[in-house]
Amino acid sequence: MTPVTRTVIAALLCCLAVGALAQPYPSKVIRFVVASAPGGGSDLVGRTLAQKMAPALGQQIIIENRAGAGGRIGAEVVARAAPDGYTLLIGTSSLMVVAPALYPKLPYDTQKDFAPVSLLGSAAYVLVVHPSVPAKSARDLISLSRAQPDKLTYASAGSGASSHLAGELFKMMAGVKIVHVPYRASPLATLSVVAGESDLMFSNILPAVPAIRGGRLRPLGITSAKRSSVLAEVPTIEESGLPGYEVVQLYGLLAPAGTPREIVRRLNEETGKGMQSADTLERLRADGSEVAVSTPDELAKMIAAEHGKWAKVIKQAGIAETQ
Repeated sequence: MTPVTRTVIAALLCCLAVGALAQPYPSKVIRFVVASAPGGGSDLVGRTLAQKMAPALGQQIIIENRAGAGGRIGAEVVARAAPDGYTLLIGTSSLMVVAPALYPKLPYDTQKDFAPVSLLGSAAYVLVVHPSVPAKSARDLISLSRAQPDKLTYASAGSGASSHLAGELFKMMAGVKIVHVPYRASPLATLSVVAGESDLMFSNILPAVPAIRGGRLRPLGITSAKRSSVLAEVPTIEESGLPGYEVVQLYGLLAPAGTPREIVRRLNEETGKGMQSADTLERLRADGSEVAVSTPDELAKMIAAEHGKWAKVIKQAGIAETQ
């Protein structure tokens, strides 16, 4: 190969490299990693957002469900991905906030290995009791628990689950003693309250609605700061007798740390447009969730604040010691 030929080839390679770098984002398929099995809340949020964002970005967005280890497998996939905006995580507060407090030896740092893009929404829970429990409000439940410490039981989907943490926060804030009864899954915990084996539970809203409508469960309060559109007649727990109480599952879009600011900014803009469309609002509300978007900085601050809140609950309740 002559020197002239080598020079020409080098020049061509340089032009190709510059052309590749100059390609506008996005120029290929984008991957949304959902760290759970299909059909859950984060899966619905991810698929809904993908359907809205794909046309706006001009590229296909595929959903990749990476369930296992409580979502930690999927999160690690994104944390280790190239920071180019083509691999994104549909994260939850359980994954980004609770997991670091429960598992101090995670293979990634949720506050350092991810670039927050936007909050997507939230899902509240409902405090329900078996009809035999003589409480019509959170205030009544607190009074009953104080009069009979360690007599009432609350079911959960397992140690460290959202339904468990919601119960521990309630106990801490109300100053009551209620016995925790963990089950292997949320449906089993709900059935235990319906059957009267357990007295109460902090349940996902939609699965509890049929039993509530049928009189097999009595709702005492919604765990969010605002009432749920699904059970609008049920007051919040704060309204019902425990000021300041709030527990919600947050959904957010995150990219690998180091993703260029202009890409994060573009994703944030399109997320805001897609999530706030009328049909998206209606679809998520029908699933018991509420749409909420944010700036990247707002989501970062929210993650840090929620981590501090739940790390305190987990430590005080001694939950991490059982993991």
